[in-house]
Amino acid sequence: MVNRGLVIICGILIILSCVVTTVHGMDTELTRITLAGIQGIHVKVEELQPNIQKYASRFNITQEQLRKDVTLKLEKAGIIVLSSEKWLKTTGRPLLYVNVNTHETEKYWYAFNINIQVRQVVSLESNPNLKTMADTWSIDMTGIANIGTLNMIRDNVGNLVDRFVNVYLSVNAKK
Repeated sequence: MVNRGLVIICGILIILSCVVTTVHGMDTELTRITLAGIQGIHVKVEELQPNIQKYASRFNITQEQLRKDVTLKLEKAGIIVLSSEKWLKTTGRPLLYVNVNTHETEKYWYAFNINIQVRQVVSLESNPNLKTMADTWSIDMTGIANIGTLNMIRDNVGNLVDRFVNVYLSVNAKK
């Protein structure tokens, strides 16, 4: 009986260790204010790394699908998604940048980092004539998945985009 209970507890701990994720980010009162006044945003999703593409595509985790998922969430929340042409003509050029970085730690096991940033054109206080693109808000999540649980990557991209939407709406309340 003791051995069976120990096996069950060990099994639960192993399962929990496979799905543990950690969230970090630059999501503070100050960084949230930088989202105020943004009228629309362009979405850029990086290509997945070759080491995971074959397996991820089985879960419909592709650059194009992630871009569609992100765009749909933004549009459902009433956030205007800018085309490349409109983005280039928009003051500040706000960009929602999504990157999923993976590393195969063992055969069929992947450490991942999902990073979502808002990038905008900013000017330097020391030289106001100099403008550059900079991250003004970000959030990221790290975790571990195996090829059977890769869908958690797509789910977590969605969770982080939901966090962005909530922050954006909190500082851009309709009047």
